[in-house]
Amino acid sequence: MIITSVDIYRLSIPMEPFVIATGVMDYAQNTFIRIHTDSGHYGVGECSAFPMIVGETQDTCLVLARDFARIWKGKNPLAITDRMAELHLFIAGNTTIKSAFDMALHDLAAKEAGLPLYRFLGGQRKDIVTDITIGLAEPETMAQKAEKFKAEGAAVLKVKLGKKPKDDVARIRAIRRAVGFDIPLRIDANQGWSFEEAVEALNGMESFKIQFCEQPMRSYNDHLLPELRSQTIVPIMADESVYNAQDADRLCRNDACDYINIKFSKSAGISEALKIQAVAAEYEVPCMIGGMLESRLALSAKVHFAYAAANVKFYDLDTCMIGHLLDPVVGGVEFQGYHVSVNDEPGIGADINPQFLEKCEQWTV
Repeated sequence: MIITSVDIYRLSIPMEPFVIATGVMDYAQNTFIRIHTDSGHYGVGECSAFPMIVGETQDTCLVLARDFARIWKGKNPLAITDRMAELHLFIAGNTTIKSAFDMALHDLAAKEAGLPLYRFLGGQRKDIVTDITIGLAEPETMAQKAEKFKAEGAAVLKVKLGKKPKDDVARIRAIRRAVGFDIPLRIDANQGWSFEEAVEALNGMESFKIQFCEQPMRSYNDHLLPELRSQTIVPIMADESVYNAQDADRLCRNDACDYINIKFSKSAGISEALKIQAVAAEYEVPCMIGGMLESRLALSAKVHFAYAAANVKFYDLDTCMIGHLLDPVVGGVEFQGYHVSVNDEPGIGADINPQFLEKCEQWTV
């Protein structure tokens, strides 16, 4: 089997403005690719650029996608390790767009094997319940949103924070008053606090029964994470501090976190994500699968990954539920309330609606 061509699409999805500590997104800056082969099968992949976190934009992803397609044309897509090594050799970083190509190769390989991706990866089905995220706003606004989500059946709430500690404590206090203490509450500071602010904020929230705090500080403060853990009972989850298995080993070895959040846009896809969860498992550090603002296509791949990754214990799979104003995906992940599952179609089992793609800017290499 060889790669004959690659289709690249600017997959912009309008959405309600979504606010985190480092910025605002008013549309999902996604890229969609199809890798065609001489076998008749094609593989699909999607990534979602989040500039203020990963440092890539939709435009940088689209430019590199054309370069990647030229590198791979005429080569064997089933040699996934070799193909991804070529991309890493060509350019450092740029893990977001690399993840779309990694995803497409896995989709293609599973289709060639006639298996759903999770079975191709050696996984099995399990019950997955996603959290739902509340973006940054005034305390009362966030409390109203939390109350609405709980009334709709949400099982876990994730709250974006990362501003002044006193204001963030007020946000959590308002949310707990609105929803009570019988629903798990996890928080995400998105690197917004200094060390001193993190201590103040987490100490101020200890009585509100916080499940864990994601990425309290900038990654350059990773050396302070062990000390932070000693000053609060709130468990710490590393997110932006972990891009690869080496990062996971470094943090786990130094007792710097209780949990790790895996995202394809950081790990360059499924291949490295599997390594991260395996390294964390060696240290008995459970992981979460999360994401940026992907559609249900990439979300489907994440569910397959979660089925196959035994050390993934938490699920932040609400990327298309937090403001997407349309759904361009055919097939793919299904929601029963906040329960998430995929079917047993070969590969990822999802594609983008051709009518939607007709309106998208496109390149073929």
